[in-house]
Amino acid sequence: MTQDRQLCRWHAQADAAAVDCAVAARILAAATAATAARGAFHLVLAGGTTPRRIYEALRVSAARWECWHIYFGDERCLPPQHPERNSRMAAAAWLDHVAIPPRQVHPIPADLGATAAAAAYARTLAGVAEFDLVLLGLGEDGHTASLFPGHDWGEGDAAADVLAVFDAPKPPSQRVSLSARRLGMARQVIFLAAGTAKREALAAWRNGEAIPAAAVRPAAGVDIYYA
Repeated sequence: MTQDRQLCRWHAQADAAAVDCAVAARILAAATAATAARGAFHLVLAGGTTPRRIYEALRVSAARWECWHIYFGDERCLPPQHPERNSRMAAAAWLDHVAIPPRQVHPIPADLGATAAAAAYARTLAGVAEFDLVLLGLGEDGHTASLFPGHDWGEGDAAADVLAVFDAPKPPSQRVSLSARRLGMARQVIFLAAGTAKREALAAWRNGEAIPAAAVRPAAGVDIYYA
């Protein structure tokens, strides 16, 4: 069942570097706890440029990489090696440099096209009941993953796990995104919102406006790190 309201915990930081440091520490702590409790850590990654420094920090951290399982919140429908792919950015900044078994890294096959990729990724997620941690960004318009204002966010209990997006307001127009409901199936959800460009979206969120980021409603609430 989805929550009726989103419980938010707001974590103000001095600057973007402090956001990166705090969130990297949260990810590592969550990994340690999940590995101790269940022997595995299931993490959903945010895309775009905002989390790059966090991934670079994780790259030089000590962790039981063999226990990590990596998923993606969304992807652009581009060739696998395209520099604007979220999976390519994460690989270059982090994943290609640590010992996570390749079979435990699950990129969205968005090069298949939005419809086929969404169906394929839904099958990938079928065996994952709940993520341990979901990392999300915040766009200037309040979007998160590839859930945009004026589009279907996949909020209801019957919403699909993965959505095919055909008319994204930012290129490329075709994308694949986990739904708000599926992103909320997590023990922890952390949002990143650093920089002056995000302040308007943060204000709208705090004021209770219906932006996509507010549609992700895990039972435990969400943590927003901002500067």
